[in-house]
Amino acid sequence: MNIKSLFFLIVIITVIVSCNSKEEKNDFKVVIYHAVHEKDTAILTININDKRFFGRYEILYNKIGKDSGNVRGDIKGDTLRGDFHYISNGGSWKRIPLALLKKENKLHLGTGVIATYLNLPCFMPGIPIEYNDAKFVFEEVK
Repeated sequence: MNIKSLFFLIVIITVIVSCNSKEEKNDFKVVIYHAVHEKDTAILTININDKRFFGRYEILYNKIGKDSGNVRGDIKGDTLRGDFHYISNGGSWKRIPLALLKKENKLHLGTGVIATYLNLPCFMPGIPIEYNDAKFVFEEVK
């Protein structure tokens, strides 16, 4: 076997292994959550596994409009952290960090100080995210 054939074989094997190592969409469980705060309503539909989540998030403000977009992120222990990329009231696209704490089969929306790192919003490191006085506490829709 010559060097070119060996190199080609190594490249093909690397591509096959790389393609198969990605997480399958079938490994995710679809869960729908609903929350109400005063007259505002939020609906969170996520695909979730042990490590990651992604899906849709919509906040309906009473008679004012809505924020609607995509969520995605990672799961570490009982915390889901990622971002919410959305259109606010039909305006322009915005991105904010998202933190949810899973407690007693509910998801508590966290609030914290937002900073920008490499032009992406994130929660400020070193300052804790507050979950106790959550605006939305999501309950699973059965």
